[in-house]
Amino acid sequence: MSVKELEKEQTPEQASFGLVAWLRWAWRTLTSMRTALILLFLLALGSVPGSLVPQRGVEPDKVARLYEQSPALAEWYDRFQLFEVFTSTWFAAIYLLLFTSLIGCIIPRTTVYLRELRRKPPAAPKNLSRLPHHAVFESDLGVERAAARLRKRRFRVVTGDGWVSAEKGYLRETGNLFFHIALVGILLAIGAGSLYGYRGNVLVVEGDGFANTVAAYDRFIPGSRVSAESLEPFSFQLTDFNVAYQVTGDKRGQALDYSAHLKVNESPAAPARDYELKVNEPLEIDGTQTYLIGNGYAPVFKVTDGKGQVAFEGPVPCLIEDKASMTSGCVVKAPDAQPSQLGFLLRFLPTSVPLTDGTHASAFPGELNPEVQILGAFSGDLGLRSGKPQSVYELAEPEVMRKLKPVLMGTDAPKPLAVGQSVDLPGGLGTIEFTGVKQWITLQMAHDPGRFPALLAAATAVVAIALSLMIRRRRVFVRVAQGRVEVGGLTRTEGSATGFAEEFADIVKVLSAGEKDVR
Repeated sequence: MSVKELEKEQTPEQASFGLVAWLRWAWRTLTSMRTALILLFLLALGSVPGSLVPQRGVEPDKVARLYEQSPALAEWYDRFQLFEVFTSTWFAAIYLLLFTSLIGCIIPRTTVYLRELRRKPPAAPKNLSRLPHHAVFESDLGVERAAARLRKRRFRVVTGDGWVSAEKGYLRETGNLFFHIALVGILLAIGAGSLYGYRGNVLVVEGDGFANTVAAYDRFIPGSRVSAESLEPFSFQLTDFNVAYQVTGDKRGQALDYSAHLKVNESPAAPARDYELKVNEPLEIDGTQTYLIGNGYAPVFKVTDGKGQVAFEGPVPCLIEDKASMTSGCVVKAPDAQPSQLGFLLRFLPTSVPLTDGTHASAFPGELNPEVQILGAFSGDLGLRSGKPQSVYELAEPEVMRKLKPVLMGTDAPKPLAVGQSVDLPGGLGTIEFTGVKQWITLQMAHDPGRFPALLAAATAVVAIALSLMIRRRRVFVRVAQGRVEVGGLTRTEGSATGFAEEFADIVKVLSAGEKDVR
C-alpha cells in the first residue's frame, strides 16, 4: 500500500450534515430551556409597546390624534403594527414559538419525571464519611427502626443488609413541571380568548343608548369563531356622566373621579336597572365586560340652511386637543343644507376666559363657562356621497378641502359663542347655533372565555414555581453495625447545602434519640 493510500485510509471522512440533521438541531435548539427563556423574555418585551403606544382596540381617539399631530410617526407605528401589538403577526410568531418550545420541553421532562418516581433510592455507599454531611454515634438502633423514623419525616425509604437509604424532595421537580404546564395553560387560555372572544369600542353621548350588536360598534374585533349570534343581547342607555375635578392647589384641574349612570337591560325582556359605571369597575353581563376608558364633550349645534330648513341638529363629539383644559376640536357637517352643503371647524372651550391678546382659552377642564370658537365655515361639496369612509373628526380630505369655499375664516369669525347664541353666515347661506353641552364616553366591551382559565393557570404557575424554589432534593443514608450508627447525607440541588445542614442535624438527633424520646 502506498503512502498516499495509507494517509487516505487513516483520514476520517467528514460527517455529512443533511436535512434530517439540520431539523434535529433546530428542534433541539427550539426546545432547549435557554430558547424558552429567550422567547419568554421577547414576549414580555414585545408587550411593552402595547402599553406605551395607544392601541386601536382600546384608545382609537388617541390613535386618531397621533395621526393628526405626527402623521409620519403614526405611519411607521402602523407599518410595524404597533397600534395593534397583541394581534400583530410578529407577536403571534413569538407566541407560537414559545408554545412549541414549552411543549417540546414538557414531554421529555415528564418522561424523565415519571421514570424518577418509579426508581427506588440507591443503596447506601460503603464509606459514608466521604459525603458532605456525616455523623457517627453509638446506639442500638436497628435498620427497621431507622427506616420507620425516616418514614415519619416523609422520606422514601429502601432497606438492605445493615443499611437504610432515604430520599426526599420529589415535589421540586413536580413544581418545575407544573410551572411549565401552567405556562402552556396560559397560552392556551389566551388562544381560546382570541378564537371565541371579541372586543369592541363605542362612543356614547349622554341621552343615547347602545345595543350589543355588531352594527352598533364603532370598532369591532371578533375572534375567528365568533358570529353575530354569539353576542349577548344586552343594552343600556347613558343617562348622565359626571366628572369630579380638583379645584384648588397645585393639582387644580386634575380629574378625581368618573361616574357614568346607566339604565341596563340584560336581555330584551328584562326590566331596566340602574348601574353606576366607574373606571376599573366594569359592568359584567354573561361574561361580557364593559369598561369606561375615556370621556369628552359633545356640544349641541343647530344648523339652519339658506332656505330656512334645519339641516343638522344634535350633539357633536369633539376630539380632545389639550387634556389639561379639555380644549377640544369639533367638526360639524351639514350635507343636507341648501343651496350648498355646509361644514364647520370649531373649538370647544369648557371654561372660556379672554386673554390679553384678545383670544380665548379654557382655564379649567370642567364645564363652568362653555363657549365655542368658529375656526372656519365652508360651503360646497363635502365629498360625503363618494362612498369613501370619512372620519367624524375631519371635515374632508385635503383634495376636497381645496375645492370648498371659505365663508368665515380667521379674523372674520365672530367672538366665541355661548350657549344659546348663534351666528349668521354671509351670503344668506344659513346660521349655526350653539344650543347646549353634553358629554360623551368611550367604552370597551370585552368577552374573553379564557380569562378565568388564565387566572387558574397563573395561580398554578405561582404555586409551582414556589415549590421548585423552596423544596430541596436530598438523600440520607444510614449504616448500622455492632452498636455503631453512621449517618451520611447530601443534597441533589445546587446551592442548598446550607439549609440542609440544619435538617441533617435534626435527622441525626431523631435517629440517636431513645425510643421514649421519639414517642
